[in-house]
Amino acid sequence: MIKNPIQLRIEKLPQWQQRLFMACLCERMYPNFVFYCQQQQNEEDAKSYKKILDLVWESLLVEDVKINFDLQLEKLEAIIPTVTDDSPYMVYPAIDACQALSEVLHSYLSGEIAEHSAKVSGISATTVAEFEMTKTNVALSEDEQQNLQSVVDEFDLQWELFRLLRDETNETIELIKGLKDEIRSAKTSNIGVFLSN
Repeated sequence: MIKNPIQLRIEKLPQWQQRLFMACLCERMYPNFVFYCQQQQNEEDAKSYKKILDLVWESLLVEDVKINFDLQLEKLEAIIPTVTDDSPYMVYPAIDACQALSEVLHSYLSGEIAEHSAKVSGISATTVAEFEMTKTNVALSEDEQQNLQSVVDEFDLQWELFRLLRDETNETIELIKGLKDEIRSAKTSNIGVFLSN
C-alpha cells in the first residue's frame, strides 16, 4: 500500500470526518466499479454498490440512523469481482473500489477508524499507480510509484480534502452534502473513468 504523511494526519480528525474522507474516496472510485460492471453487462452489481455507498452517506447525514452494517458487508462481498484469465483490466480498479468500501464498513463494525481511513487513502493511490504502470507496461518500486505525477495529484486531492475537513467552518450537514454532490456531479474516477449517465 502506498503510504503518505496524510494518513497520519487523517487519524487526528474526529471519527465522523475520517468516515467522510473515506466516503469521498469511495465515491471517486465508484465509476471504476460501474465501468467494469458495464463491460460485464451486469448493471445489478453496480446498483448494489451504489445502495451500500448511499447508506454510508446516510449514516453521516442522519443522526442515530439504524443500519445493519454486517448485512451491507455481506452484500458487498457478494459483488466483489474475481479475476479470471479473460478478465479485462478494469477488474482490478473494480476490486479496489470494493476493498475501499469494505474498509468503511469494517470501520463501523470494529469502531476502529484510523487504520481503515489510512487503508482507503492507500488503496485509492495504489489504483492510480497500477493504472499508470499498466499503461506504460513498466513495473515500478513503491518509491517510484509515489513520484508518479498522477499519484502526486491523487495525494494532492486527498490533502485538499483533509484541509477542508480540518478547517471546517460550515454546518456539518452542508459540508457532507456539498462534498457528496460535488464528487457525484464530476462523475469522474481517480483514474479518469467518466460516468456518462
